[in-house]
Amino acid sequence: DQHPKVNDVIEMHVHIRIGDSVLLDSRKMNNNEPFKFPLMEGQFKSDWVTGIPLMTPGDSAIFYVPVDSAKKYATAQGGMFPEFAKSTDTVVYSIKLVSVASSDEIKKQEEEQANKQTTEDDAKLQAYFSEKGITPQKTASGLYYVIDKEGTGANVEKGKLVTVNYTGTNLEGKPFDSNVDPQFKHVEPFQFVAGVGQVIPGWDEGLLLLKKGSKAHFYIPSKLAYGPRAMGDEIPANSILVFDVEVVKIEDAPATEAAPVQ
Repeated sequence: DQHPKVNDVIEMHVHIRIGDSVLLDSRKMNNNEPFKFPLMEGQFKSDWVTGIPLMTPGDSAIFYVPVDSAKKYATAQGGMFPEFAKSTDTVVYSIKLVSVASSDEIKKQEEEQANKQTTEDDAKLQAYFSEKGITPQKTASGLYYVIDKEGTGANVEKGKLVTVNYTGTNLEGKPFDSNVDPQFKHVEPFQFVAGVGQVIPGWDEGLLLLKKGSKAHFYIPSKLAYGPRAMGDEIPANSILVFDVEVVKIEDAPATEAAPVQ
């Protein structure tokens, strides 16, 4: 069985107490799901995490840490420590190790999941286009778009300050945001610097295809939107997003705004 190493991603249940006082219980805090985190090096001589590499998945263990050691470290890090704890007390960590995965394994799993999601998104979009009778263009990244009205002049360029009107919906047509629909309470121009990461990747790519006055629809697979992150109830994880956009203005951005968002 695999013993955890520093930087491996581990899943474990943790119960921490001093005497009869419970400081943490992962089963109650995390819907009975184990905590998942990269294993770090121990930070002091009796740090409980130094015992984890002795375990293998399925093992349970109890680690005892002197209060003085734990309190000294917590205080040095600017953390809080229970006032009731006496120097003669012991912090008791009850651990059950659930799983271990190397950072390479995690990266491979994430890549496999991302590829699977990309395939699923594309199938959903193809079915949607077939049902709606839409014939979009597709970029190499997987963005689909339809230019409903061709604008004038040059395309939006990276680093330009653009002003747009937009409405965003899910594939079922339910709107989740708009700067032209009063129900969302921000009917005002939306400005951002194009191509520097201030908006989702599908927007950054799509706007560079448009000119001033252009109107278009973007059909954005989840990898070019928010990916596995949920953005509130209206945008669940791995959501495909549809945007109706209009480029109102293209202008030079102030130098301080043109810097890429880090």
